[in-house]
Amino acid sequence: MSFRGDDSSGEEGRSELQKPLLHTGSWYRMGMGSRQSSLMEKLGSSASVIRDSSISVVLCTLIVALGPIQYGFTSGYSSPAQFDVIRDLSLTISEFSIFGSLSNVGAMVGAISSGQIAEYIGRKGSLMIASIPNIIGWLAISFAKDSSFLYMGRLLEGFGVGIISYTVPVYIAEIAPRNMRGGLGAVNQLSVTIGIMVAYLLGMFVNWRALAVIGILPCTILIPGLFFIPESPRWLAKMGMMDDFEASLQVLRGFDADISVELNEIKRSVTTSSSRRTAIRFHDLKQKRYKVPLMIGIGLLALQQASGINGILFYASSIFKAAGISSSNIVTCGLGAIQVLATGTNAWLLDKAGRRLFLIISTSGTSASLILVSISFFIKGSVPEGSDLHSVLSVLSLVGLVGFVIFFSLGLGAIPWVVMSEILPVNIKGLAGSVATLANWLTAFIITMTATLLLNWSTGGTFAIYALVSVLSLAFVITWVPETKGKTLEEIQWSFR
Repeated sequence: MSFRGDDSSGEEGRSELQKPLLHTGSWYRMGMGSRQSSLMEKLGSSASVIRDSSISVVLCTLIVALGPIQYGFTSGYSSPAQFDVIRDLSLTISEFSIFGSLSNVGAMVGAISSGQIAEYIGRKGSLMIASIPNIIGWLAISFAKDSSFLYMGRLLEGFGVGIISYTVPVYIAEIAPRNMRGGLGAVNQLSVTIGIMVAYLLGMFVNWRALAVIGILPCTILIPGLFFIPESPRWLAKMGMMDDFEASLQVLRGFDADISVELNEIKRSVTTSSSRRTAIRFHDLKQKRYKVPLMIGIGLLALQQASGINGILFYASSIFKAAGISSSNIVTCGLGAIQVLATGTNAWLLDKAGRRLFLIISTSGTSASLILVSISFFIKGSVPEGSDLHSVLSVLSLVGLVGFVIFFSLGLGAIPWVVMSEILPVNIKGLAGSVATLANWLTAFIITMTATLLLNWSTGGTFAIYALVSVLSLAFVITWVPETKGKTLEEIQWSFR
């Protein structure tokens, strides 16, 4: 059997299967069965599961989405568990605040190492590594007799979540076709909100130890699931595994899809980037083509957390009690459900409306909502309890909080991760992505650690600070964030040159 083609580089050692992929980019209709068999043999269990081109990328996304569900469950755990943990282990409010924020400390450590781990052992390998400390961490919490085991478990969870928070959006962006990348990328944040809602919901019916045991499930399912999906083709190309790269891309696009254009574009991008053996250092990030996308990635991810979302979600029950709402747990659970619906809407429309428009709508809405909450709490402080005005202000503060969660979920929740995974060039993605993810978790740590102290100081003042940050986020989006809808990753990254 012979195949035509002018590019002879790397042909030596290539199987007959990869030659037509490299030279013509298409599968000949004759003999399709034998080629599918060869490809499945090469890719093992991945190809045996992923046969239909219409579901392949979606299936891969749903499997890795178990990681963000774990992330969301970790974030949502503190709210329903707060009062029971404090009572059972005789903790002070400050000690529980440390527990709540320690996941962010662990996540910062995970974020620092996430890029390098994902670069050296691949996206799938890093998710497997991230799953192990998550499982151990939840077990430590479930058996905790004092604060030491509680803190250790929270740190381990955070480390795993820090790796997951970088790796999952990057993997999804690298496997998704351009017309689906926004919606599939938003599945990352949708899964986080599902994890939060599940934690809120189950927290109403089970005690905090049983809830911690349930937290093991997402990563326990994720580990075997990773054996049934292909590695990121862009990572394989960057590492020089060209046969595996072509086979992975073909599986993701369908056995009879013509992948020649995308294949050559990725190869050209990898060729013009720095060699994988050339170490990228921090001073290299000062180059304009790297500095601008890194600044946008760091800015979006830091401002996302500085809006106060983690402080509000971690201590939602306490905030609702302060607003005068007696069934705070039920309202908190409803808030989680609203977050899931709003994020699902974002995932559905993101590839139609674009990233930039959704971010502008989102930051405008969060600013207005937080201003409403702040004013409601300020006025309520001078109004007698039990009066009609006091009840009206309680409703307004609830409306503002729900509005904040809706608008946050429509853009600021999902899109920063999507944009970060799109704009960072492949040769600096490990280092720059780690820096951007670290900025996100460092800000989350500061917000979570200070939320209780700020709320005790002044609830209205706390939301006024968060509102100011949301206004700054709106200005940042309008000034700096480009539209990436409908472009390949290579086109986006070339635009910064």
